[in-house]
Amino acid sequence: MSIDRPASADIPQRRLLQSIVEVARSVFGAAAASVLLVDQDNGDLVFEAVAGEGEQHLLGTRFPSGTGIAGWAMVSGQPLVIDDVSESHQFARKAAESTGYVPRSIMAAPLICEGDCIGVLEVLDHDSRERCDLGDMASLGLLATEMATVLELLLRLRSLDAERGARSGAAPAGPAGALLLQRVADRLPQASDQVAATVNKLLVMADELLAGDHG
Repeated sequence: MSIDRPASADIPQRRLLQSIVEVARSVFGAAAASVLLVDQDNGDLVFEAVAGEGEQHLLGTRFPSGTGIAGWAMVSGQPLVIDDVSESHQFARKAAESTGYVPRSIMAAPLICEGDCIGVLEVLDHDSRERCDLGDMASLGLLATEMATVLELLLRLRSLDAERGARSGAAPAGPAGALLLQRVADRLPQASDQVAATVNKLLVMADELLAGDHG
């Protein structure tokens, strides 16, 4: 599945991606979280949404396919949790230094749509709070899987609109999008009230965005 870069796509897709990273950062109490999407023309990973460290300047920054821990997650299709980057051979220090922030720990998980990796969800310097017995890697993989499903739904609906040639011809998306995000909230580890509020905010936003897409 191909995906338009949010730099050239419409505002709802950009807002949805930004909401994803804000939820990820809140869930893991992280210094930063980001979504990097695969450029369909050359395979580069491009920062398309950032929350926390680097959010003021990283958007649009790109790295060659396979670079660093995010690149490893993209190529392998598997989530990866590195508690100490100094001990990881996958960590690309020069690439990290170029962003202006060198983390101590990194978690990364691929965003899979229709069997293809369209991007990577990355979390930097997560805290050490106990969340549940799923563990960080399982929790991150779950979050990435569910968020990729929501993103895929949005893309499918846009494609359907294009094929029909009329926005009014497609089925409403809001309820379906909200149900998918509610599943995220229900299955994520137990977290603080602040995290729960963040997820609920995303539920409302996705409902509005996806419903508005066909309003």
